[in-house]
Amino acid sequence: MKYEIKYKPSYALLVVNLDQGETITAESGAMTYMDPTIEVHTRKREKSLLGSLGLSIIGGQSFWVNDYTAASGSGEVSFVAAPVGDIEQLEVKPGQGYVIQKSAYIASTQGIDLDVKWEGFTKGLFGQGLFMIKATGNGQLFINTFGAIDTHKLETGQTLIVDNFHLVGFSDSCSYKVTRFGGLKETLLSGEGLVTQITGPGEVHIQTKNLREFVEWLWTLLEPRVRSRAR
Repeated sequence: MKYEIKYKPSYALLVVNLDQGETITAESGAMTYMDPTIEVHTRKREKSLLGSLGLSIIGGQSFWVNDYTAASGSGEVSFVAAPVGDIEQLEVKPGQGYVIQKSAYIASTQGIDLDVKWEGFTKGLFGQGLFMIKATGNGQLFINTFGAIDTHKLETGQTLIVDNFHLVGFSDSCSYKVTRFGGLKETLLSGEGLVTQITGPGEVHIQTKNLREFVEWLWTLLEPRVRSRAR
């Protein structure tokens, strides 16, 4: 499968060229355009209804995904994420997977399994809206971010502390621990809240912008108008 990521890093667009018979799976609503040779089949993200509902309600992802197949000849299809930001390709191999933010998933090739019920969720990798999905298998995984992607390669035993709202994902070879930022005073007053302490070996992917902070900044502009109209 051939692909190109255009307009990096601010307004990234994923363009995929499929040979006849090839398929790519994408998040519902991510498609921007496609050739008429492409057939679309919508399916539940999980085989079980409970799994789909669990991802939709707890993880915030859509209930459905779309499979795009070049059925009557080769064709082109493109995808874009809702946030203004970057798209990156990650190579998933047997024994070399990734743990990614729920909102980071945009598309994947056949052979990638997205597990929403892995033990990491029960071990505490959540909080402040943080919910992670484990991607395993063999193929290509495409992730999106709010802002640009900042990648760190950690050696064995090397640790990085990442704000939860900036964390996009990390290699499943890494270990992690969710903690408060400093003591109680720092957690309440620093504006940081919870952080994830990630220890290598592996990669850590961080987004340069914070969606929560952007929404709060936007509200400072909108709130006076909303209040004036409510009077």
